[in-house]
Amino acid sequence: MDGNGRWATERGLPRSEGHIAGAKVFRKIVDYSHDIGIEVVTFYAFSTENWKRPPSEVAALMKLFKEYLTEADETKYDRRERGYILRIIGDTGRIPKELQKLVDRTQLDATQENTTTINIALNYGGRQEILHSVKLIAERVQKGELKPSKITEDDISAGLYTAGMPDPDLIIRPSGELRLSNFLTWQSAYSELYFANVLWPDFTTDDLDAAIMDYAKRDRRFGGV
Repeated sequence: MDGNGRWATERGLPRSEGHIAGAKVFRKIVDYSHDIGIEVVTFYAFSTENWKRPPSEVAALMKLFKEYLTEADETKYDRRERGYILRIIGDTGRIPKELQKLVDRTQLDATQENTTTINIALNYGGRQEILHSVKLIAERVQKGELKPSKITEDDISAGLYTAGMPDPDLIIRPSGELRLSNFLTWQSAYSELYFANVLWPDFTTDDLDAAIMDYAKRDRRFGGV
């Protein structure tokens, strides 16, 4: 969800206003994704590198996350009935304790088959995630539970925050930037990429439709012929 700060700056507003506008778009895209039958959608909300931003902006983002997670906690049973599954992926150990408690309370499974899993990547970094998985494997080797020669790609995948979920078919990067920025580094090996020259607060359901239509025209060979 990139471009919030630039969107605000272009309008002479504090960068925090861009994040507020971006949060509204997030809600719209979540509901629309569910309506059109997308099974898993992952939003990159805060990276491990975002701590380098001005303290005032980080504080504003944490306040926004608190408001959203509080809302998600208050509506979690309704969300479950509607078919939403909420997951927070990333190293949540560094975020404020109050947010950590909210994260634990809001993650609730749905009660029906037609569900949409909403992943919110919070204090997330692709390389950090791989390192986390490698450390788990190292512990298993140290305990004698796994031989180094027997380590497989499945072992690495099992230690990722997205364990048990499919790799992303499509990754959409708004804001005009042409890079992944440490997002789903392991999982994106064969993902289709779509770059939209629109800042996230201006991103609409039409933009999502355009990305999906473009994706539908592609021939995914996964290294084959």
